[in-house]
Amino acid sequence: MLRIAAPVAGSRLAWIAVGLLVATLSAATIMHAQQPAAAPAQQAAAAPTTRSFAGDGGMVLNFIKPDKTKDFEDVMAKLKEALNKSEKPGRKEQAKSWKVFKSPDPAAGGNALYVFIIDPAIKDADYTVSNILAEAFPPAEVNELYKQYAGAYASGQNFVNLSLVADLGK
Repeated sequence: MLRIAAPVAGSRLAWIAVGLLVATLSAATIMHAQQPAAAPAQQAAAAPTTRSFAGDGGMVLNFIKPDKTKDFEDVMAKLKEALNKSEKPGRKEQAKSWKVFKSPDPAAGGNALYVFIIDPAIKDADYTVSNILAEAFPPAEVNELYKQYAGAYASGQNFVNLSLVADLGK
């Protein structure tokens, strides 16, 4: 009998994430080959000032340059610090529900894929990394962290709002 390895039941978003990752990576590979990269100024102009999730949970796909994974992970450590020391209501709840995963397999173009899984999403919470860092650290440090963070990206982020359809553990 042939048995396929699959995530063990434990996180309802694990199955959703696997399906979305396969679909997104397939689409990203096709789109990456067809569309030229947007200029940084265009990306910055298009970026919203806040990021929130409208559904029960959320997922963010981050395509990181393979030689910049340490920079990205260093900023994630500072993000964790900022969330946990924040006095702003809801930030500690965000930290509890926000997990960062790294795919062991290369993404399109040989980039590293980091996935934020937010389960549950905190209603009306801002998930913009730069805004959270700016609440916790001095402006000069935030500028350096932002340069490090933005410089790690091979392309932009894909935000995915998720609505719970079934909780198989209950």
